[in-house]
Amino acid sequence: MAVLTLLLCLLPLAPASSPPQPATSSPCPRRCRCQTQSLPLSVLCPGAGLLFVPPSLDRRAAELRLADNFIAAVRRRDLANMTGLLHLSLSRNTIRHVAAGAFADLRALRALHLDGNRLTSLGEGQLRGLVNLRHLILSNNQLAALAAGALDDCAETLEDLDLSYNNLEQLPWEALGRLGNVNTLGLDHNLLASVPAGAFSRLHKLARLDMTSNRLTTIPPDPLFSRLPLLARPRGSPASALVLAFGGNPLHCNCELVWLRRLAREDDLEACASPPALGGRYFWAVGEEEFVCEPPVVTHRSPPLAVPAGRPAALRCRAVGDPEPRVRWVSPQGRLLGNSSRARAFPNGTLELLVTEPGDGGIFTCIAANAAGEATAAVELTVGPPPPPQLANSTSCDPPRDGDPDALTPPSAASASAKVADTVAPTDRGVQVTEHGATAALVQWPDQRPVPGIRMYQIQYNSSADDILVYRMIPADSHSFLLTDLASGRTYDLCVLAVYEDSATGLTATRPVGCARFSTEPALRPCAAPHAPFLGGTMIIALGGVIVASVLVFIFVLLLRYKVHGGQPPGKAKAAAPVSSVCSQTNGALGPVPSAPAPEPAAPRAHTVVQLDCEPWGPSHEPAGP
Repeated sequence: MAVLTLLLCLLPLAPASSPPQPATSSPCPRRCRCQTQSLPLSVLCPGAGLLFVPPSLDRRAAELRLADNFIAAVRRRDLANMTGLLHLSLSRNTIRHVAAGAFADLRALRALHLDGNRLTSLGEGQLRGLVNLRHLILSNNQLAALAAGALDDCAETLEDLDLSYNNLEQLPWEALGRLGNVNTLGLDHNLLASVPAGAFSRLHKLARLDMTSNRLTTIPPDPLFSRLPLLARPRGSPASALVLAFGGNPLHCNCELVWLRRLAREDDLEACASPPALGGRYFWAVGEEEFVCEPPVVTHRSPPLAVPAGRPAALRCRAVGDPEPRVRWVSPQGRLLGNSSRARAFPNGTLELLVTEPGDGGIFTCIAANAAGEATAAVELTVGPPPPPQLANSTSCDPPRDGDPDALTPPSAASASAKVADTVAPTDRGVQVTEHGATAALVQWPDQRPVPGIRMYQIQYNSSADDILVYRMIPADSHSFLLTDLASGRTYDLCVLAVYEDSATGLTATRPVGCARFSTEPALRPCAAPHAPFLGGTMIIALGGVIVASVLVFIFVLLLRYKVHGGQPPGKAKAAAPVSSVCSQTNGALGPVPSAPAPEPAAPRAHTVVQLDCEPWGPSHEPAGP
């Protein structure tokens, strides 16, 4: 009981527990200003010299401004858990890389500013999670590629998209067509060369479209343009008006732009760049009657072709017009041909049949069409039986026939079967290629006496490897011609035409004599000459051998001279014991003179000394005085 009384007395003396404190916010990053006293919270760090996104950001912030810094990348963890962020500005940094999913937690974000950075591409995962984004500013970057799915998460909410001042040559037009709520679309100052028809037809809320300073030569008509009045400037325009800007483009003012010329617009600075007659003129000052087109004209087509079954065939058709005509092909059965497993159609007007079949023969029709009309041309294709098997070629170092690989060789019975695979039978037996080598062929044709007034013959030929048609004019009295400018190992199509004067019209006309298809023989590869390193090594070895031989000869001469002089060098032998081979004859006496001591000096006497023999004469054998 006493203990309980003591506890009750001490209880008032115990300190009262403090009430719970609210959670403290994260500290404000250095050199930044933070507004945390009232909602919404904001972190302002413009021009703070930051090299990366500060890690100590308040994750409850609704506004984050990091413009005018030196941030080079946005990492996945930099903006994690900032679910309440509404406005993010990263303008004018040095951002080159944005990690995939870097904005995945920013589901409440309304505006994202990434302008003035160094982004070169935008992938599909870099903007993932921005499901409420309304304003996306990507101008003044180095964007050259925009992925088709980059805007998928914000396609339904995006209202403002700015892609100006980039390096975009192509755009995902199908993805842009799904931006149903976009009001402003900035595509100016890029490298766009064309816009597909109907690219903006589903952008019903579009109020401003800027395509200034691109490479557009024409603007296709679009249902959006025909529904809304077009005004060049937004000032004073009604709320439903569409502001379209397309100045600074090299517009080609032909009939394809008449629709744009007919629309009511305020003054703008658009000008024509072509055709030459309208170049530099103010677009809105050119009359509608001057926006004209030229119908297409077929300028070149393939001559009649003959190929064996199973071989490829290339049909060519070229046409000119304004605008540039589009070439299509129709099969002999009336079907429109395109890319398939057996055929390929190229934009330049070439139709390639990869594998021909006997049923492919007939008349193919080339149709060239543009806005002013169309032109047609027929190309005949003959598909013959498949060729027999061909023997393999000889080795590369076999000697050429008759010593000349380009020598003309008439087909013999032994080689006829091998040449069937290389030379297809001519379409007209009147023209024959009787002899052909690697770079030359002899063409022969019969006399055309039934055709009156022949002035000359014309030979037209080209290789299957190029589209250049070569012409040769032959005198009227010739019936053969030697072609010497051919390439080895190629197939040629050749036709001979007779040029004559038409008596009915008095004009010059042509009549085909016949056509042929032949192949030149492959050039024999000569045996390889010695390589330069081999020649250099041989020269070095030969020069070294000459030097060694010279040294040996010099040593041998020294040894020989050494032995001749008794094992002593020649200079020392002469200095040690000089020997004279002189004999003297005095007063008729002949013989060696014995040595004697030198006599007293006396007057000299005349005497004669004659060299007779080679007796040794040392220093002690001096002649005596007279």
